[in-house]
Parts: sequence; C-alpha cells; structure tokens
Amino acid sequence: MKKVLSILFLVMLILPSVLAIDFDEELSPEDQQAFDDILEPVMKIYNFIKYAATVVAVLFLVFAGVTFVTSGNDQAKREQAKSMAMYVFIGLVIIWVAPLVVQLLVG
Repeated sequence: MKKVLSILFLVMLILPSVLAIDFDEELSPEDQQAFDDILEPVMKIYNFIKYAATVVAVLFLVFAGVTFVTSGNDQAKREQAKSMAMYVFIGLVIIWVAPLVVQLLVG
C-alpha cells in the first residue's frame, strides 16, 4: 500500500509540470514528418513490449490461479496467489492505459 501511495504522490508532483507545457504550438509539415518518422519505430517497440507483457501476464495469472486452487488450507499461499494476480492486473492496466493518458495530456 505504501508503494502505491508513493507512486501516486510522485505522479501528483510531476503532473502539474507536464500540464504546464504548451503543446498547442503548430509544427511545420517537415517537423511533423520528422516527428512521425521518429515515432513509428518507437510505437512498434512499445506495441511489441505491450503484447509480450500481456502474454507473460496471462501465464502469471494461470500460475496464480493454479497456486490458489492447489493451496488447500494454506492461507499464506492463497494470499500470495491473490497478491500476484492483483499486481499482474495493475501492471496490465498501466501498460494498456499509458498511451491513453499520454494522449489525454498532450491532446
């Protein structure tokens, strides 16, 4: 819980400075093309990482589910499996929502 609160605190510190940047400046067509040329490979890498992380996350969710089911009466293993699943879901949300947040801040 402390980690989540510290991350939220850092976001709250950084967010005003990001919002203060003026993104409304018009780019020339040459600058826009150069930006698009740079962004294309970056987005390919991001998409590869996003989908690879999703596959790994599904494997971890299956592992957490199997651990939860086979734990029997061992409460420690059950809690560990639940926390693993929770962290996997949090990671997936961050990976998949990040472009939307950036688009919201820039656009």
